[in-house]
Amino acid sequence: MARTLMRFTGVGGQGVLLAGEIFAAAKIKTGGNGLKTATYTSQVRGGPTVVDITLDDEEIYYPYANDGEINFMLSVAQVSYDQFKRGVQEGGIIVVDPNLVKPTDEDRKKWNVIEIPIITIAKEEVGNVITQSVVALAIANTIMKPLDREALIETMLSKVPAKVHDVNKKAYDLGEKYENEATSK
Repeated sequence: MARTLMRFTGVGGQGVLLAGEIFAAAKIKTGGNGLKTATYTSQVRGGPTVVDITLDDEEIYYPYANDGEINFMLSVAQVSYDQFKRGVQEGGIIVVDPNLVKPTDEDRKKWNVIEIPIITIAKEEVGNVITQSVVALAIANTIMKPLDREALIETMLSKVPAKVHDVNKKAYDLGEKYENEATSK
């Protein structure tokens, strides 16, 4: 596998850091190298948050992505989208929650923008808004395919309490379903 650089953005409290942690841990567990670097404001909830995830079969010598190197970004907050989109390579994939993020026409020309209502899926279909990070995880893995699905799900389940395993499996399945529907249009 070539190096995969992904970025999740949102605001504090949306679970983007957990998604990055799960990706990195799953890559390490399957014999590769995974690293996450996170930036967030001093505000616990509501401030811009970004986590960059580097996945590679080779050793990772530099933990940060330069502007224009990110292959994939997922964003669930306008403030973070605006602040961190410049890191995505031209032609790269950006998934946004259309209820929360409004890309410009210029953005749509520069990047492959995919709209999936991540928060709505978590809140209304899964029945637990906290599962939005798992919905996002499934969307990212389905599009980019950096990890074996089962290894990623197993790692994700190891990071959440057993009592919420079923709801998180449902969130993962719905994330895959909606990504497949969005990209088949």
